[in-house]
Amino acid sequence: MITSKQRAYLRELANGLDPIFQVGKSGIGDTFRKQIFDALEARELIKIKVLPNSDMTAAEVCQELCEGVGANPVQVIGNKVVLYKRSREHKKIILPGEPKPKVKPAYKKTVPDKKQQAKQKGLNRR
Repeated sequence: MITSKQRAYLRELANGLDPIFQVGKSGIGDTFRKQIFDALEARELIKIKVLPNSDMTAAEVCQELCEGVGANPVQVIGNKVVLYKRSREHKKIILPGEPKPKVKPAYKKTVPDKKQQAKQKGLNRR
């Protein structure tokens, strides 16, 4: 479950997204759920458009997809739905309030810091 601050952050990120799926009169099938699951694994945040000829409302689509693929609803506004699901392998979005991943430096620091330089200067004076 995501908090309201995290949901607001995800809404901000989704503002610039274009819908990558459309739900029409054929509704939501197993292959559509599989495609949504794969897209969420790759992107973590997706936007879906519900066409006017669909038998389902945007809220119904959101509820069914969240239950079907295990996603979190971010926003339902008009005929658009925004879903979020943390990726297992391709984590791209760091939500507010979560610890940032530790990144090891690609190189080892070879330049001595100021304390080491002062010690070396002190040793050279003697």
